[in-house]
Amino acid sequence: MKAFDSVIDAIGNTPLVRIRKHDDCCPAQLYAKLEFMNPGGSVKDRLAKYLVSRMERDGTLTANSVLVENSSGNTGAALSMVAAVRGLRCVVTIPDKMSREKISRMRAFGTEVVIAPTAVDADDPRSYYSLARQLANEIPNAVYPDQYNNPLNALAHYESTGPEIWEQTGGAIDAFVCGIGTGGTISGVGRYLKERKPGVQVIGVDPIGSVFHDYFHHKQMSKPHVYDVEGIGEDYLVKAVDFSVIDDIVQVNDAASFAAARSLVREEGILCGGSSGSALYAALQVAPRFAGGNVVVLLPDSGNMYLSKFLDDEWMAGRGHEVESRPSLMATREKAGLIA
Repeated sequence: MKAFDSVIDAIGNTPLVRIRKHDDCCPAQLYAKLEFMNPGGSVKDRLAKYLVSRMERDGTLTANSVLVENSSGNTGAALSMVAAVRGLRCVVTIPDKMSREKISRMRAFGTEVVIAPTAVDADDPRSYYSLARQLANEIPNAVYPDQYNNPLNALAHYESTGPEIWEQTGGAIDAFVCGIGTGGTISGVGRYLKERKPGVQVIGVDPIGSVFHDYFHHKQMSKPHVYDVEGIGEDYLVKAVDFSVIDDIVQVNDAASFAAARSLVREEGILCGGSSGSALYAALQVAPRFAGGNVVVLLPDSGNMYLSKFLDDEWMAGRGHEVESRPSLMATREKAGLIA
């Protein structure tokens, strides 16, 4: 019988799928790494599996431990899933802008969710970062992985996601495009790919309102502000980002992110999240640099987490975003400047 011992063992080995609707004008071939096909619904399953196994191995995590983490939702859900399998208590702090689906998903696993205000500074005691640290200090036997500043974050992807992409492309990859949130995915994958093919370009994607773009290009901190897209961007420089493996960072606004994600759903049948749209839009912008080459875009999570938000026409209209009767990649390409 071919069967995994638990759902945790089903994490990884996600498919690479060709994105074809742009073929008439896009100079590069785009391939999407479908990370939402992990059992917990996102790329963060890889991190949760890796963190827990490493902490169990070194004795940091025991049967009496309580997992405490700050998350925009996907790491929290991934840790919630692993905690359920391991029989552990889990507490997650999350900003109040995140979708109700993310909160409900964590609670379904039995996790205690603490909701914090979004529009406060990272060092404000009310922020979801500060609340997680406070809870980790107060709860007996608490273990705080601190994904934003933990070097194991990047290592998880260096040892799993990077090798998968290299094998799936047969090394025929010219660029890797990935959103930056904690920075673990782009840092780990980027380092692995560059070690095997130094010419591979690693392109980060940052929402307008986050600090990564200006720091990378100008070595200065911009003033962060709230944006609607979830799961990428930060309001301070997290330590899990390795800027040395990143060749460029492209900014994308909410409107372009949501339009691109909705077009992936309608035209490619890929039910992805808003940050996947950010990555696709950025890939279309940089595609002319890799004419005739292969560009891999990482799609981190599922549209199932956003059915009440950008995939809902009323929510889109209420936020002032354009609602097309049939979102198309053609319109996305026009916005990206690929069509005159």
